[in-house]
Amino acid sequence: MRVVKAVDFGLYLDGGDEGEILLPARYVPQGCRPGDELRVFIYLDNEERLVATTETPLAQVGDFACLEVAWTNRYGAFLRWGPMKDLFVPFREQKARMEVGRRYVVHVHVDEESFRIMASAKVERYLDREAPDYGPGQAVDLLVWQKTDLGYKVIVDNRHAGLLYEQEVFRPLGVGERVRGFVRQVRPDGKIDLTLRRDGQEGVADFAETLLERVRGNGGRLPLHDKSPADEVYALLGVSKKVFKKAVGELYKKRLVVLEPDGIRLAD
Repeated sequence: MRVVKAVDFGLYLDGGDEGEILLPARYVPQGCRPGDELRVFIYLDNEERLVATTETPLAQVGDFACLEVAWTNRYGAFLRWGPMKDLFVPFREQKARMEVGRRYVVHVHVDEESFRIMASAKVERYLDREAPDYGPGQAVDLLVWQKTDLGYKVIVDNRHAGLLYEQEVFRPLGVGERVRGFVRQVRPDGKIDLTLRRDGQEGVADFAETLLERVRGNGGRLPLHDKSPADEVYALLGVSKKVFKKAVGELYKKRLVVLEPDGIRLAD
C-alpha cells in the first residue's frame, strides 16, 4: 500500500475504498516516507478499526494453522498468531474447551457477522469436498491434523483432507507439524491416501541421498548393516529396514559407500 502521510504516531496508508489506514509507529520501517509503498497485513484492532502491520502473521484468511492459546475468557479463546491483537475462537467454534498453552489446528476466516478475522477448530467444515485432481506420486504439502487408530489425518495443500496410514509413517509426527508427502491414490469418495516417501525407484533414490548425507555428517561412518534390527534402523533413520537396505544397495552400486561387518562407511 502507498504511504499517504506521516504523523507523530505512525503513517497513513491509501486503503482505497476503505479510506486511510494507520500503520502505527512501532511498525514503520526506518526511512519510510510519503509516496513509498509497503507490504502490510490489515486487520481490526481492539477498537474494531482497520489497522496495518508490517509483521507477518502465522496464518492469514483461508489458511489452516496450528496455533497456541494465549488466554481465555467467558467468550472463548485467543490464539497467538503474530499481530498484537490475538486471534479469537468463540466457544461455538471449539470442539472442546481450549486450554492456555496448548496448540490447536484451526481455520482462519472472516466472520460474516462481525467482519473480524477469527478462527475455528471445526476444520472439517472448511475443507474442500470436491475430488482433487491429483495423480499417484504427486508431491504435496501436509499439515498433521489428528492422530487416529489408522494413522494421521492431514490437511493436503491447505485444502483437502488426507490420511497417512500408520504403516506409511516411520517416525513420530506431532499435531501441527508440516511435512512433504506424496499421493498414493485418490479414492472414488475423494479421500486421499498418502505416503511420506515416493514409491518405487524414485523413493529409494530420494532416501539414498539422505542416507549419504547422514553418513557424511557422522564422520564418514554409520553403525548399521543388513543384520541390524529393524527398530534400530527406524530409531536412527526414521525409515523401514527395507527402504534402508535398498538405499544402501543404491549407494554401493555407485561405489559411494563400502559395506563392513559392523556398518557402512564412505568409499575412499
